[in-house]
Amino acid sequence: MQFSEKRNTTRWVIIFISFLIVSLILWNTYTFFQIFKNEERLKMNLWANAQKTLINADENTDVDLPLEILSNNSSIPIILTEGSTIINTINIDESLGLNSPSTHKILDRLKKENDPIVIEYVPGQFQKLYYGNSALLNNLKYYPIALLLIIFLFGLLVYNFYKSTKSATQNKLWAGMAKETAHQIGTPLSSLIGWVEILKADEVDESITLEIEKDIQRLQTITERFSKIGSVPLLETKNIIEETFQAYTYLQSRFSKQIEFHFEAPDKEVFIPINPTLHGWTIENLVKNAIDAMKGKGKLVLKIEEDKGILKINVSDTGSGIHKNQFQTIFETGFTTKKRGWGLGLSLTKRIVEEYHKGKIKVLKSEIGIGTTIQISFKMNA
Repeated sequence: MQFSEKRNTTRWVIIFISFLIVSLILWNTYTFFQIFKNEERLKMNLWANAQKTLINADENTDVDLPLEILSNNSSIPIILTEGSTIINTINIDESLGLNSPSTHKILDRLKKENDPIVIEYVPGQFQKLYYGNSALLNNLKYYPIALLLIIFLFGLLVYNFYKSTKSATQNKLWAGMAKETAHQIGTPLSSLIGWVEILKADEVDESITLEIEKDIQRLQTITERFSKIGSVPLLETKNIIEETFQAYTYLQSRFSKQIEFHFEAPDKEVFIPINPTLHGWTIENLVKNAIDAMKGKGKLVLKIEEDKGILKINVSDTGSGIHKNQFQTIFETGFTTKKRGWGLGLSLTKRIVEEYHKGKIKVLKSEIGIGTTIQISFKMNA
């Protein structure tokens, strides 16, 4: 639990830092945008004054500087109007015509981009100068989007690399641990089989040897389960209702009568490709977790139903429930709410269901103090 909480805290810190960096980038871009926009406004004021000077010039007026200012504008689109009539355009396609619908559409766009500058040549005679953003300013406007896209793609690349590396490491760990466990169990198991044969030869009470043989069979099943982790299991087309019921009844006979067991399923056979050993392990894990959640007392319902070509297995309990923010976390390796435990049961279950059987597992619903329903779903054969 502490490991999971620490990892969640780290995630939130990374998210916060990323959000802060993105916010600073956007703020700086906005600041630069406003600076350039103000500079372009000053340029347009100079252009308007140069235009006014040129129009009002006489023989003694030096027009070299106004002409230079007017000719230096090669990037900012300008439309001059007098009343509702367009009288001149600068840096706009001349083939469109001064008062064509296309030019008026451009004028409408310029009106939205910047406030007009009024050029009053003489009292009562004036024109309005409408101007748009330069190409540089427009590029700067889209710069944050491009930058965020680059950051997002880089983050996605790093995440995928981290996830694939982590998954490969976990797979090796699972496989090594599982095969070593199977190997370690196998040695004393062989010895136990030999001792049972000796007990039979000594004509010990048959009921005693029968119970020991059941436990040996159980150990053999556990060994087989662990040996399949890390390798591709063989799937067989089996009646999943019968396979589920067998795992369910095995546990039902071994738990306290204070647990009220209920099993509901369609009254027919449903065949799905599964590995019987691993599927039985899945059901046992879910049932045991439900019983643990109820602290050995309550109602457990295992319900199998069909829904639009999907077979659903619901395991419901009347236990303590799960907080909504833990619906995904409970399937992570190492997560546990128990004082004792490694947090491997539901992680193994998810691996068996999703990786080996191509199904899905999720917390269907849960309420604190009322109970939890975990659902497994498989696509049915057509």
